[in-house]
Amino acid sequence: MNLTSYRTLGKSGLIVSPFALGTMTFGAGRWGASETTSRNLFDAYVDAGGNFIDTADIYSGGESEIMLGQFLTASGRRDRLVVATKSGFSRGEGTPLWGGNGAKNIRLAIESSLKRLQTDYIDMYWIHVWDRTTPAEEVLQTLTEAVRSGKILHYGFSNTPAWYVAKIATLAEAHGLPKPIGLQYAYSLIDRGVELDLIPAGQELGLGLVPWSPLAAGMLTGKYGRDKLADAARAAAMPDRGAEVGDEGSSGRLNGDNPFGGMLFTERNFAVVDVVKEIASEIGRKPAEVALKWVVERPGVSSVLIGASRVEQLDENIRSLDVELIAEHLARLERATAMPPINPYFIFQLPISQLFGGQEVRRG
Repeated sequence: MNLTSYRTLGKSGLIVSPFALGTMTFGAGRWGASETTSRNLFDAYVDAGGNFIDTADIYSGGESEIMLGQFLTASGRRDRLVVATKSGFSRGEGTPLWGGNGAKNIRLAIESSLKRLQTDYIDMYWIHVWDRTTPAEEVLQTLTEAVRSGKILHYGFSNTPAWYVAKIATLAEAHGLPKPIGLQYAYSLIDRGVELDLIPAGQELGLGLVPWSPLAAGMLTGKYGRDKLADAARAAAMPDRGAEVGDEGSSGRLNGDNPFGGMLFTERNFAVVDVVKEIASEIGRKPAEVALKWVVERPGVSSVLIGASRVEQLDENIRSLDVELIAEHLARLERATAMPPINPYFIFQLPISQLFGGQEVRRG
């Protein structure tokens, strides 16, 4: 059991493990991990052969990057590891210049992350979120300058529309500039929305997907019961109270027991969990292992972000690489999780022969 079945991240020479260690839990309070536990998680992951570690400037108000920087320095393994971080969400109140995708914020964010990480370069830099404001040309120019200065080696996009990513990738290709290589979005048996546009765009443009929340905030572990349906209904009936526990607060620190809240607790999602549990029982594995094995083998996926608050959780996640899902299992999961035929994607489900005079045609 190890993480040395390496892959390249998208169309690049950046070599990564099939599972990346997500560090949002590092220093994150009640639902996170202490410094000692975080170091144990880091050591366990690296000892298992893992080489891809992901953080962000807002995780635990910067504490995640600080801890990771200390661990990297103490381990002496910096050059053996792929370090990724992000910017985009606001790091503080009182100024609009500490958030978004503008040139000033990206530059400030990179410089600050380098200091906290105690390194002089970042292997993979993610734009954490689309700010709906900054022109694509400015983002591309800023990231190009960061690559050419050696402060970042590669870049990619998270939580950004496919059309915007495609525009930047196309501009970069047309002008001979450094191109993005990765996409980081939520993807799991609960939420397969990236299959509509983002994964096809990634496959066309050479962008590898690195899914986050592959267990749907714990839903796919099976730890939640249907009693949560009543809780979700009560929460939905309450008036809007503004930012709730679990939101990213003014300091950029993530708090609360479950950052995703009760939006996961629907009958449809519990039905998906039922199928995952059935398959897990049949093969003698845990539901989380089935869910992770499904996502890590999906087309277009380069690596999958896994997080943990205990080493035992991390070990269980890594063991999922040994799970064997046969065609019948995959078919059942497909039936349980298929997305509704929304516009315009229902049209693409028609037999392709209907477009070519009754003849079968496949792409070469």
